[in-house]
Amino acid sequence: MRNEPEDLANGDYDLEERQALRRVAGLSTELEDITEVEYRQLRLERVVLVGVWTSGTVIDAENSLQELKLLAETAGSEVLEGLIQRRDRPDPATYIGSGKAAELRDIVAASGADTVICDGELTPGQLRQLEDVVKVKVIDRTALILDIFAQHAKSREGKAQVELAQLQYLLPRLRGWGGNLSRQVGGRAAGGVGIGGRGPGETKIELDRRRIRERMSKLRRQIKEMYTARETKRSRRSSRQVPAVAIAGYTNAGKSSLLNRLTGAGVLVEDALFATLDPTIRKAHTPDGRLFTLADTVGFVRHLPHQLVEAFRSTLEEVADADLILHVVDGSHPDPESQLSAVREVLAEIDGALDVPEVVVINKADAADPVVLARLTMRERHSIVVSARTGSGITELMELIERELPRLDHEVHMLVPYERGDLIARAHEEGEVLSVEHTGDGSVLHARVPGDLYAELDRVAKPVETV
Repeated sequence: MRNEPEDLANGDYDLEERQALRRVAGLSTELEDITEVEYRQLRLERVVLVGVWTSGTVIDAENSLQELKLLAETAGSEVLEGLIQRRDRPDPATYIGSGKAAELRDIVAASGADTVICDGELTPGQLRQLEDVVKVKVIDRTALILDIFAQHAKSREGKAQVELAQLQYLLPRLRGWGGNLSRQVGGRAAGGVGIGGRGPGETKIELDRRRIRERMSKLRRQIKEMYTARETKRSRRSSRQVPAVAIAGYTNAGKSSLLNRLTGAGVLVEDALFATLDPTIRKAHTPDGRLFTLADTVGFVRHLPHQLVEAFRSTLEEVADADLILHVVDGSHPDPESQLSAVREVLAEIDGALDVPEVVVINKADAADPVVLARLTMRERHSIVVSARTGSGITELMELIERELPRLDHEVHMLVPYERGDLIARAHEEGEVLSVEHTGDGSVLHARVPGDLYAELDRVAKPVETV
């Protein structure tokens, strides 16, 4: 057992472990044959980025490619070049057209890159034909994001969700070469296996597809079982009528930093995209002492793969079941408005999420341009500016959460016997205690409480006016 400093939080341990092993550039040996790319672990090293600009301004296209660069670096690669092509629509054959694909091949050869990353989701045919031209491994934005999720998932549920998303992506992209297309058994080729061995047989690629479908079915069952456990915990919190607040937002907007600042959770904080994937739920108290829960959800990104949205649906439903959403946006980002739009597009795919009250939390105020902050606060009327790093605006945010949480229905002024001190404790946890006065006959409680606690108090306590 290693000796660890006592002042390190849980997130510091995770960060130390993540940084313990780093790739050394230039020491890899790539295969000359790229045909087995789907069956090898995705390894990004020296990459060239390619984007197709179909709409919007050139600044939008450059911002999208800059985000792809951050994704590639998060996955552990070294970006050598970034290219953008202006087209009405991606080429159906090679994504960028045959002429540009030939130019890309020359750039890849000159730079010594071993991977091309395309800023979009490519069809299986586009991947195959572009690889045939550039002669190196080609992956798309979806595969890159899935690889990052696979690296960072830690919990059993998170790993199962990521694996399911990867298999959904891989299934239509399976290919067969040479022996992979041969029959397993059949006719004279069966090698004299006897009765039962004759027939058309099954190709290797069909066998792979069947195994993937079986694995996907097993993962769906596991996720469903884990969803039941999550739903049980959620219903238990709901039965106690503890308000729930969900933190949602773009990746690297500072959601985990905000959770740490509000609750001292100590979760991993790293300046990287999708640094934390597993949802974290912590208890917190409003300034008046009322208990509520804070849930940190997975980060969003432009064009988040639909396989991930589907696989992480049980996790994302934490947002739909919340009483309030803290929508965190990076105020120092070059285009924070696009971050807001991208998150709301994903939330629209979750039933009931858009009906939950939302507060836009503009984070990183210490690094943001005041003009941008003023523009965002004018655009988003229900917003607040904070800095999770310095603590600026956190007090005002807690006061805002207190005002936005649903109010308690019942106000009580009762004499509670001393032997039922548990009800006083529940009032502190679940309600809003205005005052407690201890007398010779019991404790006089003045509080606002939820309905089930009110029913229990009404059964065992006496109204103060009758004493």
